[in-house]
Amino acid sequence: MLTGVNRHSHNPAMLARVFSCAVVGLDGELVEVEVDISRGVEPKTTVVGLPDMAVQESRERVRSAIRNSGLTYPINSRVTVSLAPADLRKEGPSYDLPIATGILLANGQISAAADDAVFIGELALNGDVRPVRGVLPMAMLAHRRGKVRAFVPVANAAEAALVAGLAVYPVESLSALASHLLGAIPIPLFVPGPLVIETPVAGSVPDFRDVVGQEHAKRAIEVAAAGGHNLLMRGSPGSGKTLLAKALPSILPPMTDAEAIEVTRVYSVAGLLSAGSGLMRTRPFRSPHHTISNAGLVGGGSPPRPGEITLAHRGVLFLDELPEFDPRVLEVLRQPLEDRVVTISRARMSVTFPTNFSLVASMNPCRCGWLGDPIRECTCPPQQVSAYQRRISGPLLDRIDLFVDVPRVDFEKLAAAPQAEPSAAVAERVAAARAIQEARFVSAGLTGIHVNAEMTPPLVRDFVQSRMDEAGTNLLRIAVQQLNLSARAFHRLLKIGRTIADLAASERVEPAHVAEAIQYRDRVE
Repeated sequence: MLTGVNRHSHNPAMLARVFSCAVVGLDGELVEVEVDISRGVEPKTTVVGLPDMAVQESRERVRSAIRNSGLTYPINSRVTVSLAPADLRKEGPSYDLPIATGILLANGQISAAADDAVFIGELALNGDVRPVRGVLPMAMLAHRRGKVRAFVPVANAAEAALVAGLAVYPVESLSALASHLLGAIPIPLFVPGPLVIETPVAGSVPDFRDVVGQEHAKRAIEVAAAGGHNLLMRGSPGSGKTLLAKALPSILPPMTDAEAIEVTRVYSVAGLLSAGSGLMRTRPFRSPHHTISNAGLVGGGSPPRPGEITLAHRGVLFLDELPEFDPRVLEVLRQPLEDRVVTISRARMSVTFPTNFSLVASMNPCRCGWLGDPIRECTCPPQQVSAYQRRISGPLLDRIDLFVDVPRVDFEKLAAAPQAEPSAAVAERVAAARAIQEARFVSAGLTGIHVNAEMTPPLVRDFVQSRMDEAGTNLLRIAVQQLNLSARAFHRLLKIGRTIADLAASERVEPAHVAEAIQYRDRVE
């Protein structure tokens, strides 16, 4: 018996086994690829184990790749490829490389130990190895299952190398892999270069100093960024709502290592990592068009793929012109905003995607946009104004923490030289507030909670209500009565107060912090 190949002298059949991985949701699943070659029977290549069309088509890609790599494809033989577990749907072209490797092992062209390795990659007809999606969760799964080597496309090597303890071999072509396994020309082990934190291209993200006026709205955005809160801006067209939202990334801190791994895994599965890229460090900022569908927003399809709310995980989801979205689409945001995960169920599977993002939305006060404007008169009938505003349901509004009006900017401010505070100064305060929150949760032995917006009601009692004096409590009682706040809105108000106190580096939540938190709700309730 050869290593990696079983040969039986009394039987012309040859069998080999290699390992690959599948992606289910955001997780990997180990797949055993068995190849059986039987001589003297009707020539045929069969793939079994619930393969989709892309996997079925791998037969032709693998055959051409082997021949064009100077290797021999079994002729006058029946080639049977089994992908186990058989009840797991196999999708995508990532099985090309393991199938080709299994065939070369089974017909004796190469002989090598392969049980400690996984093979991932799509084959071109000339034998080149093309990148595939989902390599990071595959590599993470392989390491957990005891594999020590991973043979992946060159363009995916950087993300696979994020898994500590896994030896990553970047494979350019099938012939290069065959030479490596034969011990002729080894493939150099991938060595990650120095960590490069991607920074936005100059001018691509607006700076706070570029926003004229709107100090009240800037303060609300600072509070939202510091505590991870949801924010809704209302104002007439051209007042700066979109510019303010696009400037938000300039004050967000870089992600921690754990957050970066989470986001990189999402983008790997979605196929949105650029070739050769490793760990993502810039927080996502997603801004889908209002014509987006349910599946595009929350995820879906077969197999289920991440939607915009998952692509915004640990970052910001910006919904411009909120009432223009289909109300049925907006309603599917309610559960992910509350639970910070979304579960998509299908007949064969159920997958859960993370949705821990901050929602930032903007809207006009009415259809024409000029309701309440001091210069232009609104032309909308009252019933049309009411219908326009009712497109956003009360339960959805109840899940938004801060509401802020963005009024028209007068001529004097527009014509004056910019003197606004730069984003760098605001970012320092945001980072300091987040550090305070992180230290508070760590000292309390809490894991998985990083910002105030993630606090549960019991934590709100411990970290906010217990640190308020009688004056602050009385102010809060009046606000609840006069604004008719729901229990959810009450707790969100307290979370905002805690964030404002953190921005002021105050251990206690003072009445001034509560008062500022209240002003972000009094226009809407």
